[in-house]
Amino acid sequence: MSVELPASRCLRCGFEAPPGEGWSTVEVPKFGTMTRCPECGSTDVMTGQ
Repeated sequence: MSVELPASRCLRCGFEAPPGEGWSTVEVPKFGTMTRCPECGSTDVMTGQ
């Protein structure tokens, strides 16, 4: 039995994909690793809940 995770969504351009699928990451010194949209590069991402 597999569980499908809700999609995460970029609040800037609307790109959606399940967490970990298609998303890239960026290292930010004060915050650590952040999820980054592969379409527009924004880190303003709402994770699926």
